[in-house]
Amino acid sequence: MKSGRRAPFTPHRHRCHRFPRVILAIVTHATRVDLAPITTDDLPRVGEFLSVHLDSSLTPAQWARSLRPTWSTSHPDHGFLLVADGLVVGVYAAFYSETGGPGRDRPVCNLAAWCVLEEHRGHSLRLVRAMLAQRDRELTDLSPSGTVVPLNERLGFRHLDTSGALAVNLPLPSRRGIRLVTGHADIEATLTGSDLAAYRDHAGSAAARHVVAVIDERPCWVVFRAVRRKGLRLFASVIHVSDRELFRAAAPAVHRHLLLAHRLPLTLLQTRVSGPGPWHSVPLRAQRPAMYLSRAGLPPESASYLYSELTQVPW
Repeated sequence: MKSGRRAPFTPHRHRCHRFPRVILAIVTHATRVDLAPITTDDLPRVGEFLSVHLDSSLTPAQWARSLRPTWSTSHPDHGFLLVADGLVVGVYAAFYSETGGPGRDRPVCNLAAWCVLEEHRGHSLRLVRAMLAQRDRELTDLSPSGTVVPLNERLGFRHLDTSGALAVNLPLPSRRGIRLVTGHADIEATLTGSDLAAYRDHAGSAAARHVVAVIDERPCWVVFRAVRRKGLRLFASVIHVSDRELFRAAAPAVHRHLLLAHRLPLTLLQTRVSGPGPWHSVPLRAQRPAMYLSRAGLPPESASYLYSELTQVPW
């Protein structure tokens, strides 16, 4: 995350800029600014823009690759961009899917990286309106920055419950009868049905990592990502658990795996995703915000972290 210097207007996720008062300023820039969908052909220049102006920890090629979802979707585009004098001056990337995860068939638009150059930030609301105009899809915003949260609230977004726990990954011995499956071929041979389909959709993603815990021949598919806090990449964040009851029994083996195989000493857990934290964890009343807007009035538990930037973008 960049901070402490004048930067482009980047309200989404990474940045700390005053949003509501500034964004409503009258546009005085004389250059014409066009709004258009982000096509696949646009991804190289969008990746360059985001690498330079949003998060340089990812190269332009990494950004471009991350914005192409690893699953199939009927939607041909990747969000919206602003162009002035032939140059990209703003981006609101999105991930589209027709399923929110196993058992959650519904069209979704996951709002991702949002960045607009300072001299064109008066046009930022055009990007927001374009996103909201997609009324055939549920909207999720799973990593809004602090400046975006109040805007989302005014637009009707609701908060997901992000309470949970911070667990220390201890090298405890696993209980008998638990085995962990990690290789791609072995996971494919273990999972079935909608879990297998969802795994195949995410197996090639840049951010998601997978482990399957098997107890009495019953599999529990666990998806996590490595995350930074205060610049330190020491945390695993669990973003999907296919069977919370099984996960509770397999958790010690999973925590041991995260420590020994991935060198991650701590794990962030959310109760809505994985159930109550283990005994060796510290309760967290809330973690970073996650929000959703359901046009069909679906409940919060319908929102999933799969099929989103959390599995695709390794920031």
